[in-house]
Amino acid sequence: MNLADLRARLAGLDRLHLASLPTPLRPLPRLRAALGPETPEIRVKLDEETGFGLGGNKVRKLEFELAPERLRGATHLVTTGGPQSNHCRVTAAAAAKLGLGCVLVINGPEPESPTGNARLHRIFGARIRTVASRAERTAALAEVADEIAGAGGRAVVVPLGASTPHGALGYVQALLELHDQLPAESDRAVHIVVSSSSGGTLAGLWAGLALLDRPDLQVSAISADTPALELRERARALAEGALELLQLPTGAVEAVGDRVEVFDDQVGEGYGLPTPASEDAAEWMARSEGILVDRFYTAKAAAGMIAQLRSGRFPTGDRVVFWHTGGHPAVLA
Repeated sequence: MNLADLRARLAGLDRLHLASLPTPLRPLPRLRAALGPETPEIRVKLDEETGFGLGGNKVRKLEFELAPERLRGATHLVTTGGPQSNHCRVTAAAAAKLGLGCVLVINGPEPESPTGNARLHRIFGARIRTVASRAERTAALAEVADEIAGAGGRAVVVPLGASTPHGALGYVQALLELHDQLPAESDRAVHIVVSSSSGGTLAGLWAGLALLDRPDLQVSAISADTPALELRERARALAEGALELLQLPTGAVEAVGDRVEVFDDQVGEGYGLPTPASEDAAEWMARSEGILVDRFYTAKAAAGMIAQLRSGRFPTGDRVVFWHTGGHPAVLA
């Protein structure tokens, strides 16, 4: 579609401005050199530097998910995640900024000495409700919201990862940002490699592909935990929902589906659990470029990218963008 029209549609949407944008796009020459002479040009899109609440991709998503009109009359934000959830950290920070209460439903036992994101959840003033397993989180969210309503308040329940059509709009905006930073070059594809779990970031990038006249852009999503087919279907539905919010036809999402691939070969034993490959990738990123990635989530995407570069999946003349989705507080967990 017309680029000016897309920018105008996004600018016309209600939004809570939290992030420091644009985030940097930087080359990774030492990593490239370490991987060998046939390695294509590599850059990193540093969404770890979105700034608010120690940054990460959730900041972009919450800008649209927590739009002021959607929070009218709210007294609390309630959401869920794992013990080292970046999303819970940024939601707690947003609640503090907005003067709202915050309750986080966290699976797993209460830690004796919280570290990393778990400590930040508490520093930002969130109240923690623990449940034994991920399967119990949804029911607990409803219970917390009912308790708040019973006490005369109104809870806004933010879904896991802010992975909603509204949240995905943050990554439509982000792809426009990359478009401005990395213009198209004839006969040189751009391969975006990104972490994915709940699907919202991937959905926004997919919706952006559907709207931008950039046939050179392709996305490789590396799952941290979810089977590839399930993650792809979830992201496709969210991408279509984002286009509906922009009052645009949803068929464009499926039309660019061949430029979106989802991989689950780096999952290992599941969410929040590192793999030997993710441990190695975190070390490579730190020691070659001075970039921190957590071992549990973003490092799995880095491991996937390194494996694909080593296999020759990306032609030497193309360009690769590693989309760093943040999570460095978990490095200290």
